[in-house]
Amino acid sequence: MIVKRLSQFVAGACLAAAVLAPATAATPLVLMTDFGTADGAVSAMHGVAYGVDPKLTISDLTHQIPDYDIWLGAYRLYQTANYWPQGTVFVSVIDPGVGTTRKSVVLKTKNGRYFVGPDNGLFTLIAERDGVAELREIDENVNRLAGSNESYTFHGRDVYAYVGARLASGAITYEQVGPVLASDSVVRIAYQHAVRDGNTLRGIIPVLDVKYGNVWTNIPKALLTELNVQPHDLLEVRFLHKGKQVAKVTAPFEHTFGGVAKGKPLVYLNSLLDVAVAISQGDFAAKHHIESGVDWQVEVSKVKSK
Repeated sequence: MIVKRLSQFVAGACLAAAVLAPATAATPLVLMTDFGTADGAVSAMHGVAYGVDPKLTISDLTHQIPDYDIWLGAYRLYQTANYWPQGTVFVSVIDPGVGTTRKSVVLKTKNGRYFVGPDNGLFTLIAERDGVAELREIDENVNRLAGSNESYTFHGRDVYAYVGARLASGAITYEQVGPVLASDSVVRIAYQHAVRDGNTLRGIIPVLDVKYGNVWTNIPKALLTELNVQPHDLLEVRFLHKGKQVAKVTAPFEHTFGGVAKGKPLVYLNSLLDVAVAISQGDFAAKHHIESGVDWQVEVSKVKSK
């Protein structure tokens, strides 16, 4: 009887301790690279992070950024980051200058997210949209994987995954990352911002919807509204590469792909509420030989009714 009551007491005490113990919310760690997954590079980054704290929550944004495409990496961060909780740590590695004099940094945005990686333009759109609360250079004397000092070409593993994991786990504070840099010193990629020029909207094609071939622009809904574009209105869209026209299409503005027949073009607002162009159940980019990046421009005009 005494043993039974002792067991009940211990079980009750354990339950009470579990109920009273303060809950600790895990800070997510999100990885993005141009490494692909054909070898062990991404797994090594996961391993380093779990070595810091096995309880970390690690997610992969993508590892399929085309080789060395810093701009596309910047856009994927822009596309994704605000859907993650405040405090999330993003480790981003598109780093053709690995081992050179380019800085390794952690950027803290004004809405409280952290971005770890090379300061080579990767944080262009994040800094522009979310603002830079603070920028710190990583002090590799104290914030580097032990035993990796003679490794010069894998900062994604040796520096960024390690620092990101330490920050996400609470092993270090943001202030312990390293010295403060001027917040306006973040390296930025120059590009054409969306503008209205009379009855024409001008911007760039920052990215393609790679799965379906839809063409995304950086022209926001607000500029389309300024032209008083309504559903079913016809729009003329010109696509240019380095100022030379590649294609032109006239298509209706629709809310959904089902607004036109299969195989027909349409203009719509994508998931970021920016203007995009597609073929219903088709590949617009492939059909018209359109690619993306800061050298690809787009012009949108409302077709006057006769």
